[in-house]
Amino acid sequence: LSEHIVFPGYLPQEDLPLWYNASDLFVYPSHFEGFGLPVLEAMACGTPVITSNVSSLPEVAGEAGILLHPTDTEALNQAMQTVFRNANLARDMRQKGLVQAAKFNWRKTAAQTAQIYRQTLS
Repeated sequence: LSEHIVFPGYLPQEDLPLWYNASDLFVYPSHFEGFGLPVLEAMACGTPVITSNVSSLPEVAGEAGILLHPTDTEALNQAMQTVFRNANLARDMRQKGLVQAAKFNWRKTAAQTAQIYRQTLS
């Protein structure tokens, strides 16, 4: 499995779509996220996602990603092997990720924020 893993370090924003699109899997076992933009970006590029079941990440990934505890290395290893060995699962995750990512956009976010302000002020 280790021959398939790349730790690229810092990447400029403009290079991220290239990396996401070239990846077979995006693994993001974060302990805390305010939103989880990298997960959303990866799904928007059609990359299967394994991420944490904590913070905002379950809401961002929805049913499209594999969720696990960020310190459970055995579950992480097993999930990665499962995706690599199951082309049908990876394909389904790609499709679900594209659908999930489409639920998030700045226009919807602005409309929802405005609605909350209206409700709060009335």
